[in-house]
Amino acid sequence: MLPFEFTRPWLLLALLPLAMVVAWYYRYSLSDLPKSQRLVSMVIRLILMLLFVLSLAGLTWLNETDEQCLVILQDTSLSIGKEGAAQAEQFVQSVRQSKGINRALLLPFATNAQSPRELSTAPVNDASQPQSDDQRRQQDGTNLAAAIEAAVGTMPAGHVPKIVLLTDGNQTVGDGIAAASRSRVPVSTIPLPTLSDPEVQVAEVSVPAEVREGEPFLVHAVIQSNHDDEGLVEVFRGDHKVISERKTLKPGANEFHFQQSIERDRMATFTVRISELQHDTLLDNNRESGLVYASGKPKVLIVESDPNLIRDLAYALEDEGIEVDVRPPQGMPETLADLQNYECLLISNVPATALTQQQMQIARTWVQDLGGGFIMLGGEQSFGLGGYYKSTLEEILPVRSDFEKEQEKPSLGMVLVIDKSGSMEGDPIEMAKSAARSAVELLGRRDQVAVIAFDGDTYVISEMQSASNTSKISDEISRIEAGGGTTMYPAMELSMEMLMNASAKLKHVILLTDGVSTPGDFEGLASQMASTKITVSTVAAGSGADVELLEQIARVGKGRYYFTDDPAQVPQIFAKETVTASKSAIDEQPFIPIPIRATHALAELDMESAPFLLGYVMTRPKPTAEVILATEKGDPLLAWWRYGLGMSAAFTSDAKSRWAAEWMTWPGYGKFWTQVIRQVMRKSDTRGIQMQTARKGDQAEIIVDAVSELGQFLNNAEVELTMIDPRLQRHTLNMPQSSPGRYISDVPLPIAGSYHVEIAVKQKGQVVYRQSRGMMRGYSDELRIRPTNEELLQELASVSGGKFNPTAVELFARGTARATRPTPLWPTLITIAAFLLIIDVLLRRIDLSVYVSARQMN
Repeated sequence: MLPFEFTRPWLLLALLPLAMVVAWYYRYSLSDLPKSQRLVSMVIRLILMLLFVLSLAGLTWLNETDEQCLVILQDTSLSIGKEGAAQAEQFVQSVRQSKGINRALLLPFATNAQSPRELSTAPVNDASQPQSDDQRRQQDGTNLAAAIEAAVGTMPAGHVPKIVLLTDGNQTVGDGIAAASRSRVPVSTIPLPTLSDPEVQVAEVSVPAEVREGEPFLVHAVIQSNHDDEGLVEVFRGDHKVISERKTLKPGANEFHFQQSIERDRMATFTVRISELQHDTLLDNNRESGLVYASGKPKVLIVESDPNLIRDLAYALEDEGIEVDVRPPQGMPETLADLQNYECLLISNVPATALTQQQMQIARTWVQDLGGGFIMLGGEQSFGLGGYYKSTLEEILPVRSDFEKEQEKPSLGMVLVIDKSGSMEGDPIEMAKSAARSAVELLGRRDQVAVIAFDGDTYVISEMQSASNTSKISDEISRIEAGGGTTMYPAMELSMEMLMNASAKLKHVILLTDGVSTPGDFEGLASQMASTKITVSTVAAGSGADVELLEQIARVGKGRYYFTDDPAQVPQIFAKETVTASKSAIDEQPFIPIPIRATHALAELDMESAPFLLGYVMTRPKPTAEVILATEKGDPLLAWWRYGLGMSAAFTSDAKSRWAAEWMTWPGYGKFWTQVIRQVMRKSDTRGIQMQTARKGDQAEIIVDAVSELGQFLNNAEVELTMIDPRLQRHTLNMPQSSPGRYISDVPLPIAGSYHVEIAVKQKGQVVYRQSRGMMRGYSDELRIRPTNEELLQELASVSGGKFNPTAVELFARGTARATRPTPLWPTLITIAAFLLIIDVLLRRIDLSVYVSARQMN
């Protein structure tokens, strides 16, 4: 084999045509130089051409060498304590002393590999320096595979490659053995001791996947310790402490059992925590959790502004075998784990302004991805009157909160006064503009609207005009930009002047600010506006607003006062105010419900004998919604539709004494609501499937066993898994069949928290079984007490051709391996070509025969 190679060999094809050009030039040249001199010039040009082509073709000299490059992979994860770090640094120092002419690179790693650097006298880490949260997260894991792949990728050419891995061998991510066998580089391993400081951890909490309601079961807890100790063991069900006992701990695994049962919850999280220890190093691993599902009667959660008013509905449902919990708006679930206890969520007369964006997002996720049922009842704070226009919950509903305003309803003149001072910059001003646009969209064609903005000055953004000019007004609102001070009085005064000249029957001002205005007679102005039948509502956006002044303005101005520290709630506040001020969303004339569509939900109910309802909230159905009952004017009374995996319904009247006083005495009242809720609520048929979960590091293995009603394996079924992670992100996959009736998939568990899973088993496109489950990912496996995994390190060294626990001198021992070190020759070729070019120029410019003749004559 020749010790040369070309990086671009195809350029060698240029030699022949170039040589022909040089020869042609020599043959037909008009130069009068001697033939011998022209011949020498041609040869030099051919050599120049050859040198340039060889340079362009990448002529490289291949030199064999036994010089080595050792990449030191140092584990810096949290499981490596001070003793392990000191031992690693000692080994690195011995490599410095033994490497000689060889190269050595240091590459620290934990969850990911860091950037490699030449081995120097500087230490890898200074353990005395405090670590940031980000650094600690980077150390919360051990990925041997990623480290080996990074080492192979950074290995410089022209050296005999070697890798030495300094680690405890307790990998939490990846497969280090597989990566080592693929690397084709010998990987030697140095075992490091694990964390030797006093440590106690809750290693495992085992609970049954499913129990019957009221059935006793055991919460099995394993607490690992590496020393004798004593601590307080507490067991929590959700946020409630159910057990608190002091326990003595011995080195190794300490097992404890606690008997529990679930009475009313559909799902319960059991958490075991240990505290008050004499000695402990890491606190993050002192608690672990497990999820238990309970089978029993269906459960409904009713959220009502005044829980006492909805008790009659709760009693009626309980008489029909449905368990009911009633909560005020403050009890609206804030986690999926809380909502998973119920089959149906019913919201009665709760405004959107009483709910957070997180609560509404969780409800939507629960319906769409986990199959929950959702019902909204009417009331003076529901649908449009509650500010649900363009909200997250309105997306779920089968009806829209905006509607066609009736001709006989009074017209409204409204002025939106918006603070655009510098403190509103960013999300606040964008949300304010979005709120203003939504408010305009909710107005009728006979309504009028104007928009005023203020900072240190007052600006008319949109003159008083018909609300039907939606596009024009929206474009004008979009041009509002934040900046300046806060002077509110002139803007309020201008809004009054505009409304004084308006012809509308109802006149209203909505004032939004987040700061403190320069002084002014605000109370006097609000009183003057109220005397002219102009109402004023105020919105305090954030704690920096003058809350006392805004409350006073709203009280004197006979409007409403709102406070929010979440800019995302401003659109809901404006929507609620707009619909409330228009006094057109409620129809309180008695009517008889009219059946529109036959459904089994109304089976055995004589709707013709149903008494009057005394009012409802006006809405309009969405295109794909099913309207089941309507009012005498054709507006939807009961409508539902499927939303994702779940179902939602809207009942635009109420179920309490304001509008349903006569219905509450009707014999069909309880049956009607029971059948509607059973239609909408989450369906769960788990008779034919059994699900098991097993966590493996940052992944979980999910196993589904499915059988038919005859007890036969359910083969070739479509098993769809939907998982919601703690960030409410949705993951969907189809589970492949692995054996008769068994379907298995691995799913990632990237962060700590609860994961909710919905399993749907389909045959011929129809769902035959459905089951909801959950699982917990607690603290990282990196924080678990484990000995050094020498068995893995020995196998890793064996499969890659490396050594287990070698010395630094043994690592640099010369073997038979050689590396080819490529040396590009183009610099040398170009240098020679430059020298020959000078000679060629001399030959073409000077007639050497003259000098030769003169020398002969002398």
